[in-house]
Amino acid sequence: MSEQKKLKIGWFSFTCCEDSTIMFTEMLNDHFFAWKKILDFRHCNVLKSKNEMSDIDVAFVEGAICTDKDKAKLEKIREVSKYIVAIGACAVTGYPTAHRNNFNKEMKEEIAFYLKQFHQADTVYALHELIKVDDKVPGCPMIESMFVKTMDKYLHEFGVIPEDDSIANHKDARH
Repeated sequence: MSEQKKLKIGWFSFTCCEDSTIMFTEMLNDHFFAWKKILDFRHCNVLKSKNEMSDIDVAFVEGAICTDKDKAKLEKIREVSKYIVAIGACAVTGYPTAHRNNFNKEMKEEIAFYLKQFHQADTVYALHELIKVDDKVPGCPMIESMFVKTMDKYLHEFGVIPEDDSIANHKDARH
């Protein structure tokens, strides 16, 4: 009997309220053991402490990019991932954090101390402003049905589940 093929995913979070991460973990309340059979969680800080930053099929990235360190990490994620999906409003648009990009001179001077103290870049970026983004799931928090549809797309593309199946159908037996 051959081993079940799995989609190698990463879940990453940058500057945001992490509401989409919360939604994702809430979805796992009903689906974790079933999804674990079809998903290889390569990188997911909320689930595991030993993470890998290599050979990721799909990286789901939440949050805006506000530091040079985060920019470098995002570029590394792009380098090791076949596809990138921007998750939530902050990743898709940069907002609300990016509002400071539009501050007038006086407001920028007022916050300059904090930017320096917390090693913040002068500009806040949405993911697509820095790297190629293949898909997006908007919302604050993310729109769950769009997340499922996007996950299904990649599960089908990588041949993990048949075209007539959906990840939503893969629930834990105890439910």
